[in-house]
Amino acid sequence: MRVFFHRIRHRRRSVARPVGLRSAACRPLLPWQVREQRFRPTQFGRRGLDPQEVQEFLDRLAGDLAAVYDALAQSRRETSRIKVALCHLQSERAHVRNEREWGR
Repeated sequence: MRVFFHRIRHRRRSVARPVGLRSAACRPLLPWQVREQRFRPTQFGRRGLDPQEVQEFLDRLAGDLAAVYDALAQSRRETSRIKVALCHLQSERAHVRNEREWGR
């Protein structure tokens, strides 16, 4: 009976949440957390790891990686936009400077 209630509670907690809608208690994973993650062995003498626990960890890791890649893409877009703006500004200043020199 005790195992039955444990499984019911464990199933409720394992509901997948959409990325970005995490509670404050579930912060993004840090590299050292991934390296040090350990999983409990399965129950009832079976060999291996608890598949539910591994899947939950992989889901969390995938969500964090997706957020990192989104932030990286946004950063690259911003960098590209700034480079284009800088090129325009430099071109404009060079044009003004050339007009002053040649206009004399």
